[in-house]
Amino acid sequence: MNTDQPHPDTLAPTALLDSAHPAIQAFVQTHALGSTDRERAVALYYAVRDGFRYDPYRIDLSSAGMTASAVLAASYGWCVPKAALLTAACRAAGIPARLGFADVRNHLSTERMRETMKTDIFAWHGYTDIWLDGAWHKATPAFNIELCEKFGLLPLEFDGTSDSIYHPFDRAGNRHMEYVKQRGTFNDLPLSEIVATFREVYSNWMPEGASTGQLHGADFAADVADETRPA
Repeated sequence: MNTDQPHPDTLAPTALLDSAHPAIQAFVQTHALGSTDRERAVALYYAVRDGFRYDPYRIDLSSAGMTASAVLAASYGWCVPKAALLTAACRAAGIPARLGFADVRNHLSTERMRETMKTDIFAWHGYTDIWLDGAWHKATPAFNIELCEKFGLLPLEFDGTSDSIYHPFDRAGNRHMEYVKQRGTFNDLPLSEIVATFREVYSNWMPEGASTGQLHGADFAADVADETRPA
């Protein structure tokens, strides 16, 4: 159990974790329900997990595109901005929170993603690290419940007492996610490091100078539906 004490920065707004933004404040007022930090963090987790569709095609690595409030405006996001939203929301609710990152091997990406990325390693997978009851707890709000049902995935639940991280297998027992490298925790979103890695590892997907990936115009939901439709 990780019990290193929260730094004051884990409660502070930043340009990217813009917890003071009026939209973030309003979101917290609506969704941070409960009488304890744990109850309110759990409520915020599910509001982010299921209220914003997971879409790894529409990635915008510009500063404006990666702010927590941008997810609220768009109503979708991939793992990093969704984790940024949950982190900012927790801070706005007075709950210390920071971002955590790991590289994962994803066995269940779409064919379009595999052809474009040329690898099954997803670098800088993001989650939220939340300080509750004297310890840090990992919370991964990436996959909304509808996506889990279509893909046959086990949804990630969060109760505020244990870590919520990707399952190694799906409902059918097939390989799902493997954690291959831990990148640590950060009090702010390390956007420049993420961009540099993406342009190095995914040069076919994220060309030099581009802020959006080559899949930005494709339809992730349609690809999921096609690949999961019964034969």
